[in-house]
Amino acid sequence: LKDAKVVFVVGGPGSGKGTQCAKIVEKYGFTHLSTGDLLREEVASGSERGKKLTEIMKKGDLVPLDTVLAMLKDAMIAKADKSKGFLIDGYPRELDQGLRFEKEVAKCTCVLYFDVSNETMTKRLLERGKSSGRVDDNEETIKKRLQTFHNQTKPVIDYYSQQDKVAHIKAEGSVDEIFTEVKKFMDNQSW
Repeated sequence: LKDAKVVFVVGGPGSGKGTQCAKIVEKYGFTHLSTGDLLREEVASGSERGKKLTEIMKKGDLVPLDTVLAMLKDAMIAKADKSKGFLIDGYPRELDQGLRFEKEVAKCTCVLYFDVSNETMTKRLLERGKSSGRVDDNEETIKKRLQTFHNQTKPVIDYYSQQDKVAHIKAEGSVDEIFTEVKKFMDNQSW
C-alpha cells in the first residue's frame, strides 16, 4: 500500500460525503471505503465485535482506533490490485487517527473537506432519518455528533492545511453543484 493514492474525505454527518464519493468512484475509478459502512457491516453481521460497536454507536461515541485501522487496512489490501486510489470516507475524525494511518497503513495524498453549516447538515439528517432507520439519525444524537465532529476534526483540517493538502469544498448546494467543485479539484491532480 506504500504507493497508494489515499484521499481522506472529511465532512460532518450529512455533509454529502457518501454521495460525492459514489460519484468520484464512477468518474475516476477510485475505491470508496467508508469507515461508517465498514462498522455498520460489522454490526449487521452480529459478531461479538459488532455487538460492542452497537453499544458505542448508539451513544454517539467514537469507535476505538485500533478497530477502525484494522478494518480499513484489511479492506484496502483486499482491493489494492483493482484500484486507482482510495477514498477514505469519514476518517480521520481526529488528528491522531490521521497520523497513525499514515504511519501504519499509507501516506495521505490529500484531504477533501466538505464544508457545510450545522443547519443544513441537521436538515439533511432528519430527512434521511425518516427512511434510513439508522439509530444515529435522531435530533438529540445529531446535535452531539455535530459537536463531536467540530471539536475533533478542526485540528485535522488545520494540520493538513499546513501541509497544503486540503481541498476545501463548499457543500451547501445540490449534489451536482457540489460535484462540479469536486471535479475541478480532481481534474487538477496528477493522479
